[in-house]
Amino acid sequence: MSNVSSIATSARRRVTVRTRDGVELAVREYGPRDADLTIVLLHGHCLHTESWTFVRDALLRRYECARVVCYDHRGHGDSAAASRRTYNLDQLGEDLRDVLDAVAPTGPVVLAGHSMGGMTALTYAARYPHQIGTRVIGVALIATAAAGIADAGFGRLLRNPALSMFQAAVRHAPGVMHQAKLMASKVFAPLIRTAEFGDRKVSPAVLALANAMHNQTPIVTMASFLSAFAAFDRTEALAVLSRIPTLVLCGSADLLTPPSHSVAMAAAVEYSDLVLLDGAGHSVILEQPRQVAEAIGRLLARTGETCRSEGAQLELVA
Repeated sequence: MSNVSSIATSARRRVTVRTRDGVELAVREYGPRDADLTIVLLHGHCLHTESWTFVRDALLRRYECARVVCYDHRGHGDSAAASRRTYNLDQLGEDLRDVLDAVAPTGPVVLAGHSMGGMTALTYAARYPHQIGTRVIGVALIATAAAGIADAGFGRLLRNPALSMFQAAVRHAPGVMHQAKLMASKVFAPLIRTAEFGDRKVSPAVLALANAMHNQTPIVTMASFLSAFAAFDRTEALAVLSRIPTLVLCGSADLLTPPSHSVAMAAAVEYSDLVLLDGAGHSVILEQPRQVAEAIGRLLARTGETCRSEGAQLELVA
């Protein structure tokens, strides 16, 4: 049973949701409490809610009558740490259910997931198919994959035998390994930048934000989720998503989840909208937030939902 407590501020509401296994998740709500539509933004591995900052703000400017919800996955950002055994996609799907039950128990919901957040949305759809088309009326899968992550791009590194050695070292000496992670992030910064941001120039502010999010993530969290990625397969969820408008979006220069993953997902989801953003890398929501927000706007329009702003009824159109 999940519990929720909140602290209201002028710009946002800080909410703590306690999952059924007792982990406290940090949630942020933006927009009117009584909004007709709730948009839930799910962040990726080693990131937190601030990765959605630019897309979130663009959506709030365009749709003042919608509510936007962001939260940090367990072990990430301001959310509490948990047993490493719970750092898997099935658990993240359950956490999403707890968040929805706590902060959006009624009304239509659109899910937008980036990378691991997209995998979380797929897991939720597979575990709770009866919610798709009733409670959840639209899904955006951004820079993610439904299966075969270790078969293409940098995902092939998940098959490297050194991975299990790295995870064993983290289990035995997490403090030492965390310091090593900080040093390695500096040494391999150019490689990480290429993998995440493709071949486009990115502002120093965006790079600083991305680096800060990575460095803040505990090494145990980072290492424990890697095994879950290698085994991840939620292709059965794609047929379920054919019931509702679905956006599949990826950067053309994404080396972590290459466009082949997005093409495969879009082909398996009837009437999906496939968007490839030229030159963008895995951090497409930071690189091209306006284009991502516009694509989500088209998804909102396809759901047929309307909302009210200052007494006038507005259609959600891009």
